Amino acid sequence: MRNVWQELSGLLLPVTCAGCGGPRVELCAACGAALDGGSARRVCPSPAPPGLPTVYAAAPYENAVRAVLLAHKERGALGLAGPLGRALAGCVRAVAGQPGGAAAVSVGAGLPSAAPLLLVPVPSARSATAARGHDPVRRIAVTAARELWRTGREARVLPVLRQRRAVADQSGLGARQRRVNLAGALELTAAGERLLRRGALRHDRVILVDDLLTTGSTLAEAARAVGGGHGTAPEPPARGGCRAVVVAASPSAFEINRN
Repeated sequence: MRNVWQELSGLLLPVTCAGCGGPRVELCAACGAALDGGSARRVCPSPAPPGLPTVYAAAPYENAVRAVLLAHKERGALGLAGPLGRALAGCVRAVAGQPGGAAAVSVGAGLPSAAPLLLVPVPSARSATAARGHDPVRRIAVTAARELWRTGREARVLPVLRQRRAVADQSGLGARQRRVNLAGALELTAAGERLLRRGALRHDRVILVDDLLTTGSTLAEAARAVGGGHGTAPEPPARGGCRAVVVAASPSAFEINRN
């Protein structure tokens, strides 16, 4: 019911830009460009947690980008899944080495263009999903997969991760505290285990999906859970390791690209 009321309220109330508050549009051109106006870039927090895969992000988590992500995630602005998914698709192209994502070639992270990509969303706690009325990361991943298909790249969303135990609220925790909080918190679903045994969950085709990178602890734990971790970033991934994409990352995580 919550989603129904959200969609009805969008018809009855004045629409404002989620990024800047400008009138008559859900996302203005300037805020859209801030989200998806440039090439996806390699990001890495400092210090990087052990097991963090190679990660690409579309934009720094600040200003309009931060506002748009929060509007989609916490306030149920579901129409923003479109631009967020397109930004995420650009990151997938980069990490997969598809034309339009040439940055991945420079770090040797390319995948064969014919290989189907397996987008694995990082799961939210069930209580958080219930409170929000939707799963924002999975919604963005599905939108990204559709965009990739539209542009000729086969991609499938595989929700094969789940939380195996409760974790504390991450807000206010430092990098080390987050690692401890998340250690062993995720596992493969029964379907994921079957795919892994059959060899269908190829780690070199798995791309972990999240909306935001801060300390990297969540993605490192997700990589461990799918068995695709490969050491500590920012070294290039070992052969067969999974990779990851996020819509946004902390501004400091972009600093590895300045040298």
